[in-house]
Amino acid sequence: MFNHLEEHELIRQAMVGDTTALSQLLQQHYAFVYKYLLKITLNPSQAEDLTQDTMARCIEKIKLYNGTSKFSSWLITIATRLMIDQGRRRLWERKWQKNEQQVTLRQLQWQTAHHTNEAWPDVLDALAAMPRESRIPLILKHYYGYTYEEIGGMLAIAEGTVKSRVHNALKQLRKELK
Repeated sequence: MFNHLEEHELIRQAMVGDTTALSQLLQQHYAFVYKYLLKITLNPSQAEDLTQDTMARCIEKIKLYNGTSKFSSWLITIATRLMIDQGRRRLWERKWQKNEQQVTLRQLQWQTAHHTNEAWPDVLDALAAMPRESRIPLILKHYYGYTYEEIGGMLAIAEGTVKSRVHNALKQLRKELK
C-alpha cells in the first residue's frame, strides 16, 4: 500500500495523463473496491462487473477528483452509485418485460377469443399466473408433446423434476379453471 504522500503524487500524475501512475492507483485499489462490492451485492460476478465499471469510470473521471476525500472514498462513491444505477436499470427492465408479457397475453387472448371457440383466454390467464419454472415444462409437455426426458435436457433439470413441475402445474391449472 502506498503512503499518503506517494498516493497523492500518483493521483497528481494520473490527473495530468500519466497512464502508469493511473494504472498503479487502480491496481492498488482494485481489491478494496471488489471486496466492498462483494459485501453489498453478495454476488461475486456482479461485484466483479461493478468493480471493472468503477475502474473504467475512474479512468474517465480522474481529472474530476478534487482531493476533498480520500481516493478510496471517491472510488467507493463511484462504485455505490454504479450499483444503485444498475439496480434501477434491472428494476426498469423487469417492469418492461412484465408489461411486454401482459401486452402479448392480451393479444393472444383477443386472438383466441375471436378466432376459436375454445376456452383459451381462461387458460392463458391461468398460465400467466403460473411461475415460469412450472409454465415452461407444462407447455413443452402438453402443447408441444416433448417427453419428460427431452424437457429435462432442454431445461437442464432432472427428469423427475420435470414430472413434478408438470404435475403441480396441471394441478394449479385445474384449480384455476374450476
